[in-house]
Amino acid sequence: MEDRVTLTKLEKYFEVTGKAIDFAEKSGNRTDLVAERADFLDMIKRYFSDARHFKEKKDFVNAFAALNYAHGWLDAGARLGIFDVHDSNLFTVD
Repeated sequence: MEDRVTLTKLEKYFEVTGKAIDFAEKSGNRTDLVAERADFLDMIKRYFSDARHFKEKKDFVNAFAALNYAHGWLDAGARLGIFDVHDSNLFTVD
């Protein structure tokens, strides 16, 4: 088991989270939480941007942490129904 965040691992998570963001943005909203959906997307994009910043600085641990925060917001939004997504490869819902 690897105990380091490698560039390969980081790039994999950038790809998965990037796909999930794109999917969430294009999805419907099963709730009336329109402003909250916009807020979620804003936070997700900020964490994704932070991850890029940390990656550029070769700070892979904080880049990985920021990606995990972004994906946590994505999963929370999916669970709430503000992202109407049904892809168990990208989200913890189905």
